[in-house]
Amino acid sequence: MLIGELAHRTGVSPRLLRYYEEQRLLHPERGTNGYRTYGADAPATVARIRELLSTGMNTDTIRDLLPCAQDDAPGVLPCSRSLDILDGQLGELDARIEQLLTQRALLTDQRGATLARETAADHS
Repeated sequence: MLIGELAHRTGVSPRLLRYYEEQRLLHPERGTNGYRTYGADAPATVARIRELLSTGMNTDTIRDLLPCAQDDAPGVLPCSRSLDILDGQLGELDARIEQLLTQRALLTDQRGATLARETAADHS
């Protein structure tokens, strides 16, 4: 199928499909006319790329993980490094959550201090 058909079937713009190709996530063939030709599995691959992007993974990580995610089943196959990659992503996410919780606590403290000053100013 050509890029326009793949874009229509997946809801992903041709520009984004070309970006996925630049990032070596998609590997279309080139016809004699120079047009990109995608295989029958391309819509499932695009869906998997979108799914992995939604987890916060970058394209480099997805490129490493994608060979382990070639079927339609949830999750990825436990192939070379897949669990290490997923564990690494979970570790990064846990660190970001901790950072956000710290920021939230600081903002809550700031809000409380601001309310205390406002109350003190109202009583003066």
